[in-house]
Amino acid sequence: MKILCVLYDDPVKGYPPVYARETIPMIQRYPDGQTTPSPERVDFRPGELLGSVAGALGLRRFLEGSGHTLVVTSDKEGPNSRFEQELPDSDVVISQPFWPAYLTRERIEKAPKLKLAITAGIGSDHVDLKAANERKITVAEVTFSNSISVAEHVVMMILSLVRNYLPSHDWARGGGWNIADCVERAYDLEGMQVGTVAAGRIGLAVLRRLKPFDVGLHYTDRHRLPSQIEAELGLTYHPDAASMVPHCDVVTINCPLHPETEHLFNDALLSKMKRGTYLVNTARAKICDRDAIVRALESGQLAGYAGDVWFPQPAPKDHPWRTMPHEGMTPHISGTTLSAQARYAAGVREILECWFAGKPIRKEYLITEGGRLAGVGAQSYSV
Repeated sequence: MKILCVLYDDPVKGYPPVYARETIPMIQRYPDGQTTPSPERVDFRPGELLGSVAGALGLRRFLEGSGHTLVVTSDKEGPNSRFEQELPDSDVVISQPFWPAYLTRERIEKAPKLKLAITAGIGSDHVDLKAANERKITVAEVTFSNSISVAEHVVMMILSLVRNYLPSHDWARGGGWNIADCVERAYDLEGMQVGTVAAGRIGLAVLRRLKPFDVGLHYTDRHRLPSQIEAELGLTYHPDAASMVPHCDVVTINCPLHPETEHLFNDALLSKMKRGTYLVNTARAKICDRDAIVRALESGQLAGYAGDVWFPQPAPKDHPWRTMPHEGMTPHISGTTLSAQARYAAGVREILECWFAGKPIRKEYLITEGGRLAGVGAQSYSV
């Protein structure tokens, strides 16, 4: 088989000869009890850089040793890209949400042999799921592999915005000691009301990590949490985002992108928020109206916006989110720490081992199968 793998570029200074840490903690189970990926073996040392081209998700020895062809590239945009050239005779496509190979209907139609699309990480909205179902292409992702990584990033961004960390850091780096300039937009998180749009694996992990900050916690989700969890965390449930956001000082977006959530945060919804609300989005950029976010920051309706998701990815250099006021943007990195890479690379190998052996793929990894949404996809997506 031919496996086409699209990964982000290697570091500009070259693949790292040494790492900051020699080891990483090994996680055996996720908070809900699901076990971490369990392939027959891996050909990498956990903690290595696996998500870039040279790392190849640690798959090269396994795939080429089994007689398969592995093509790894970062060149994914446009009709003359390496991805477009290699796609027509590929059986499997692998890519990451951080550097997605957009499997549009047009691209799927150009790939008659394609039978499996794997997301190395979580979030498969870069695949046209309706077109994949029509072709009975299996779509899978490594569910929960980097959910806690993203939840930690959310908490970091909330604190960075509320405490005005990044502008203060800039003063220090520039040699200044301008305390008044640093604190003129700095507040305590304590006592604020924080809400999450969706309380799945990431959203719930964010709520759990914020509870010790003595904040009020709110959530909305299509699946209401059990009453014991609501009581444990002191959660207030709201039936939809529009009814939740007027109560919040901070809102974090942790839902999948699908037709019901695309451009959910538009001018109308942003106008319902308290003036000076902070918004954090590590889910998908198109859940927000790009220009509405800029307008809300410029008017002061939003006090800050942070996130690591853009559209398209990578974002063009003139993307307005790079230069809008009071932003805390990063490239899409929240779920691709070296710790997370060890898990999602192992998960990709587990999926491939099952696929080659004709064994069922874990239900929690499935997004589509046999022409319909399946597994976790049936709970998270609509087409």
